[in-house]
Amino acid sequence: MLVHGRWQRDWDPVQAKDEAGRFIRQDSQFRSRLSADQVAALGQSNGSNRYQLFVAYICPWASRTLIARQLLGLEPWIKVKVVSPVLSPQGWGFQPFPGSHSADQVGREYLHEVYTQAQPNYSGRVTVPVLWDGEQQQILNNESADILQIFNQDLRPVHASELDLRPEALVADIDQFNERIYHRLNNGVYRAGFASSQWAYEEAFDEVFAILDELEQDFCQRQYAVADQLTESDIRLFVTLVRFDVAYVGLFKTNKKPLLAYLNISRYLDRLLQIKAFADNTKVDHIKAGYYSIAKLNPTGVIPKGPELPWFKWLAD
Repeated sequence: MLVHGRWQRDWDPVQAKDEAGRFIRQDSQFRSRLSADQVAALGQSNGSNRYQLFVAYICPWASRTLIARQLLGLEPWIKVKVVSPVLSPQGWGFQPFPGSHSADQVGREYLHEVYTQAQPNYSGRVTVPVLWDGEQQQILNNESADILQIFNQDLRPVHASELDLRPEALVADIDQFNERIYHRLNNGVYRAGFASSQWAYEEAFDEVFAILDELEQDFCQRQYAVADQLTESDIRLFVTLVRFDVAYVGLFKTNKKPLLAYLNISRYLDRLLQIKAFADNTKVDHIKAGYYSIAKLNPTGVIPKGPELPWFKWLAD
């Protein structure tokens, strides 16, 4: 992590923990939104290099923003820079890996250089996604939940998409669903994988499978997470589900049963992967290489060859 602008120690997946050994996720520090003037200027640019999105395909939080960007047609205005999925001692970097950007292409070797360029005395974690303002040489935002709203709401005058991922009439239901799955599933798998006590692991494990059991029943009756249309809640749920059998079952020990055992959830996942934005931004090679590069959990660095899953047929080569 960075301390007063200097990288202090090798990357560690455990950000913080409580006295019971529970994994504690740190809050994002850059939380700005786009002003009306910034949006108007971007809309007049007919494509721009001002805003860049730094992402990792391994990361579910970053993948949220990539899916929304493509669904809303923001590719001409929001350029993407992809870090290597293999975590280095200095965290995210631009080392060679198929589908990633090199240091020569980005002009930086590590993502933490972006943070210190924005704030020379920055202290804290270096995370993706990062929405970067190249004109101001600043990090606009590094919170995926905010970036989803920036893309869907703030930039609506730019993309004018017919799709609304957060329609006003469904905001309460969307927020309720997001809250329901965040602690127990989105972050629950990390709470299990990065627990430092048996008790904390089992607590998280039980909550992960309790919410999966609930969702299995939910998808008996509906096609989407909220109401009868695609919303940001589907993106938030999808990015965890699609990594479950690939990484979490083995590496994070959430191994009561694979996602494939949940018939209705599997059908839901398969349905979303037939949407191009979901398939294009799911890179199984990055996901496996990234998670299994976490030396604290996989000291040998060996990457499993499997699993072969039925929904893989929708993924881009």
